[in-house]
Amino acid sequence: MHKLRIQGGRRLEGVIPIAGAKNAALPALAATLLTGEPVTLDRIPSVVDIRTMIGLLESIGVTVRRENGRTFLHAASIESPEAPYELVKTMRASSLVLGPLVARAGRARVSMPGGCAIGARPINLHVSGLEVLGATIHQEAGYVEAIAENGLRGAHYVFPRITVTGTEDLMMAATLAEGVTVLENAAREPEVADLAALLNRMGAKISGAGESRIVIQGVSALHGAEHAIIPDRIETGSYLVAGALIADELLLTGVDSSHLSAVLEKLLQAGVEIEEPSPGSLRVRKAKHLRPVDVTTEEHPGFPTDMQAQWMALMAFADGVSHVTETIFENRFMHVAELLRMGAEIELAGNRATIRGKQSLSGCRRHGVGPARERLPRPHRPSRPRRHRHRPRLPPRPRLRTHGRKTPRRRRLHRTPQLKATDHVRTEPRPPAPYSGSVTHRNDDRAGARCVAGPCRVHPTSAAEAETTP
Repeated sequence: MHKLRIQGGRRLEGVIPIAGAKNAALPALAATLLTGEPVTLDRIPSVVDIRTMIGLLESIGVTVRRENGRTFLHAASIESPEAPYELVKTMRASSLVLGPLVARAGRARVSMPGGCAIGARPINLHVSGLEVLGATIHQEAGYVEAIAENGLRGAHYVFPRITVTGTEDLMMAATLAEGVTVLENAAREPEVADLAALLNRMGAKISGAGESRIVIQGVSALHGAEHAIIPDRIETGSYLVAGALIADELLLTGVDSSHLSAVLEKLLQAGVEIEEPSPGSLRVRKAKHLRPVDVTTEEHPGFPTDMQAQWMALMAFADGVSHVTETIFENRFMHVAELLRMGAEIELAGNRATIRGKQSLSGCRRHGVGPARERLPRPHRPSRPRRHRHRPRLPPRPRLRTHGRKTPRRRRLHRTPQLKATDHVRTEPRPPAPYSGSVTHRNDDRAGARCVAGPCRVHPTSAAEAETTP
């Protein structure tokens, strides 16, 4: 997909089924490396990161097959416990294979994830946690290599700060570790609880998932299982915001409202009409009077940072002033510049945005950026000789006409009119003098001097010429 063209001015209505959560599908795919038996996953979304992860698993040795919305994976053997840079350079979740590979194969070599547009996401917490479990870590040439020849051992680890992928990575590695592993200050997102549910179906012994303290009892091996990915709470929240703006009646099916408690609470405070006609569905209608509501992004169960941009777009139409405070990522306001182009009134001050609502915005053209976006091929341009970097480019010198000479004629800075002997200078008219056969030059002091210019209409040389002169 190269671009999206949106024609506004229409109301939304109908039924929208919610897809599986990408952030839950990625660790579930990585968990299939922990067993040599087949694993079946339902509701795997079709997005770029999922295709990248499947390509990475296939390079490691996993057989992947997709039929009728179901994904079948079989990691019978680990052929190459490595995640090369060429495959993971556009995906931040590549570090999720580090724990499963070192737990099952005793060795893993994973490329360091690249930069992120919205903020730094280091994997130092993954590395320090694996070291506590007994792995030896080496970092060289942009790769992280973890070795555990005698296997991993259970331990007690406290996360310095909350990390979702770090919690998932260490939880997968601890399932095959010897003994009991306790993870403190763990992430409480629904995606972590969903991964624990899959691992328990595969034979793991995990308790406390979804809380800040998780206990894992290591087992010798895991087996195959079937699992359905939870619905995407960010996709659900995005459609709820769209319905609050321009929906007559929008019905969302296959949702889990317990994962959206913070978002639903803020929407109801803003005056959005939301109903739950049946378990697993939500109905939303356009707000008659949209009130301004302040939000602050937090880890789950707080307001999710992935819903911050959608909420700011909603508050751009609220009747009043609202504030959005970002506490998770340091560069999460990249969308503000585009909203300003559409006519929104937003002021930034550090990690806080002030939005003044208005009645309408205008459409504009937006060019997508980012490493994961596909771009149109550029037309071929002929190469030009590269100029010296430090030499200033001077304007071209004017070309002088040589008139056939080798040396060009010098240009005169100041030209003054030069009179020649053949030029006739016109003065004020005087009465003609009587003709006497020979006249003197009017400007010549010598008496009787002929005109040096020869015969002319002013100074005839004979009477005949004077008679024929008009």
